[in-house]
Amino acid sequence: MTLQEFFHEHNRVALAFSGGVDSSYLLWAAVQAGADVTAYYVNAQFQPAFELEDAEKIAAYCGARMKVLTLDVLKEERVVENPQDRCYYCKQAIFSAILAAAAADGYTEVLDGTNASDEEGDRPGMRALKELKVFSPLRMAGLTKDEIRRLSKEAGLFTWNKPAYACLATRIPTGMRITAELLERTEAAEEALFAMGFSDFRVRTRQDGSALVQVTQAQTQKAKDAWEEIAARLGALYPAVMLDDQPRG
Repeated sequence: MTLQEFFHEHNRVALAFSGGVDSSYLLWAAVQAGADVTAYYVNAQFQPAFELEDAEKIAAYCGARMKVLTLDVLKEERVVENPQDRCYYCKQAIFSAILAAAAADGYTEVLDGTNASDEEGDRPGMRALKELKVFSPLRMAGLTKDEIRRLSKEAGLFTWNKPAYACLATRIPTGMRITAELLERTEAAEEALFAMGFSDFRVRTRQDGSALVQVTQAQTQKAKDAWEEIAARLGALYPAVMLDDQPRG
């Protein structure tokens, strides 16, 4: 099934929208196919501020309606406990909010941006999507991440080369209780690295409360050269900071 065929059969849909590569292309494709689509962005503590800004820009570029829903995920005890399957409980909360809002707006079908490169074993939240009967058109069409990036570039979407950005909760070790303070510290640390010109990196909290900075191979030397400044900036947030000797990706 192609995306065109999907939207011919499902022409009135709500989209769980993050402003990332996949959901941005799916929104564009839905608009191009003439579907009645509204994008729903869930603004929770796990998303940094720039994600909302990107989502608003892409929705405007696509000429699509976008609604922002506010959700306090830290009220979900199973999420805060941060178990191995935290993503399942988080997806349940997020998509339940989207389903409720979409239903109130008259939508009976909800889509997400899962693609054909996403393995179920790597995405525990996919179980929640199945239970809630959320459609994943990109996956149904067999579109991989690389293909979506290529098609996004052809469509003029600025997200075509946007690095993957997992939620802030992924920076906190499994089993460590998630708090607003930990999330705010992580976002501040990553904002500092963005300001220094780094991209596609992570600042992870370790069990002892220190920070582990992970950058790509291409940025390793840059990080070493700027380490004094990095340590100073992040040292104001963490008791200790170290650079991971295993580059990302």
